Amino acid sequence: MRVTQTMLSNNMLRNLNNNYNRLGKLQEQMNTQKKFTKPSDNPVAAMLGLGYRTDLSRIQQYQRNIGEVQKWVDSTDSALDNAISALQRIRELTVKASNDTHEKDQREAITKEIEQLKGQLESIGDTEVGGQYIFNGEDTNKRPSDGYSDGEIRLEVFSGITLPINTVGKDLFGPLVGGTDITNGQPINSYLDDLINKIRTGTGEDITGELDNIDDHIDKFLSERATVGARQNRVEMMNERLGQQEVFSTQILSSNEDLDMEKAIIEMTTAESVLRASLSVGSRIIQPTLVDFLR
Repeated sequence: MRVTQTMLSNNMLRNLNNNYNRLGKLQEQMNTQKKFTKPSDNPVAAMLGLGYRTDLSRIQQYQRNIGEVQKWVDSTDSALDNAISALQRIRELTVKASNDTHEKDQREAITKEIEQLKGQLESIGDTEVGGQYIFNGEDTNKRPSDGYSDGEIRLEVFSGITLPINTVGKDLFGPLVGGTDITNGQPINSYLDDLINKIRTGTGEDITGELDNIDDHIDKFLSERATVGARQNRVEMMNERLGQQEVFSTQILSSNEDLDMEKAIIEMTTAESVLRASLSVGSRIIQPTLVDFLR
């Protein structure tokens, strides 16, 4: 087959164009630090990337959910701790008031402090997190002290796994249930009103008889706080697991899409060398023109 000068020139131009395209692609990759900028560059990697991004987005949503769970659980634990402290102080005051040597004024001073603690317990029951009442079941927009509601709130923290974020205040601040109901089914604030009246008018023996009732309320709060503590431990473990999943998914996505800069620099240097060689060879292939002879 006869090879003409035109064929040599066309081949040289085609090869030069290919070299420039390669350099342009490498330059674009280095500017964006991505292996591809549009799906057509690498359809398989682009499809895989969609799946990886979906997984990562789902994990990040679970992390936001578990952050909300953690916020509610931590706030609940703190509120229960304060409530237990208030009840323990009420017990101390009740023991003190049971002494028949106290005069009326001394008992009245004790009842004043118990009234303040009763108000503190009511305030704890109305604890808010992000504008939502955490002890009022599913009706988080209603103030619990206006009437406690039921209902458990759960958030998904992993695929198919949900965790409760709230503690139903009705079970805590409402009547004692189960066993012998020695507070006669009274919510804790109503019971404290009766306790205050008994301290004002009752005998030391009558007041001492209320210690078991107070202990039952304290035990109820302690039991609930233990439940919340177990929930905190699970939340921490789930949060750690999600953190590991996020790192793993991010690494997979990066491996699929992110550019290896060291490798790209080597390829860029090689492509530049090939281009220079092509230009050098091309300058020798192209036939001399009349202008070259006139120099």
